[in-house]
Amino acid sequence: MVALLVVLTFLFAVILDHMLNRQPVMLVEEHRREEIGSRPRLVPAVVAGFEVPDNLRYHPGHTWAVAESPDRVRIGVDDFAAKIAGKVTRIDIPERGQWIRQGQKIIAMHRDGRELELVSPIEGTVIDINEEAIRNPELAHEDPYGEGWLIAVNAPDAKTNFRNLLGGSVARKWMDDAAARLRNFAPTPVGALAQDGGMAFDDLVKALPKNEWERVEKEFFLI
Repeated sequence: MVALLVVLTFLFAVILDHMLNRQPVMLVEEHRREEIGSRPRLVPAVVAGFEVPDNLRYHPGHTWAVAESPDRVRIGVDDFAAKIAGKVTRIDIPERGQWIRQGQKIIAMHRDGRELELVSPIEGTVIDINEEAIRNPELAHEDPYGEGWLIAVNAPDAKTNFRNLLGGSVARKWMDDAAARLRNFAPTPVGALAQDGGMAFDDLVKALPKNEWERVEKEFFLI
C-alpha cells in the first residue's frame, strides 16, 4: 500500500512538473508569433518623387550598395539615375574579375546617342553580373533596386567604404536637394515634378535640353 502511494505521488509530481514547464514555452511561442506578425515591412521612402529605400547606402553620384555578407556587396543605379536615363538600350559594366575603385566610372547607360556614366560606390573585385539586366536594360529603369541590380563585388574593405556613403535621413535630404536642383534644368512639366508628393516624371532625358546634358552629368553624377 505504501509502495503504491509512493508511485502515485511520484507520477502526480511528474505530471504536475510537465504541465508547469510546458505552459511558459507555449506563451513564449505565442508572444513570438504576435511579435513577428506585427513587425513592420520595409517600405521604400519616396523623396520628391524618387524612391530612397532605407536599407541601402548611396554614393553621391547616384549609385547604391548593400552588403549581402561581410565581403560581398551588391551594386546598382538609384531611382534618380534610372528616371533621368529613361528607357536605355544598352548598359556597359565591368567584367568578372575586374578590380574597381570607389568613385571610379564603371557603368555606362546608353540611350538615343547619349551616354550616362556612373561611378562605383564600393571598391573590390567584380564577382557576379546580373546578366538578365544586361540583356534587358529596361530592368534597371523599371526596378533599379530589385531585378535591375547590376553587379556584385568582393569588397575586403567594405566597412570603410560604407562610411563614405549616405544613408537614412542624410540620404533623404541629399535626394531632396538633388530633385530641387534638377528642376532648375528641366522645362515646365518636369520642373513641377512631384510637387503633389507623387512619383517623379519618368524618362527625364527626353525633357532635358541637349545642350544641358553635359552640365547634368557633372552636376549630379560627378563625371
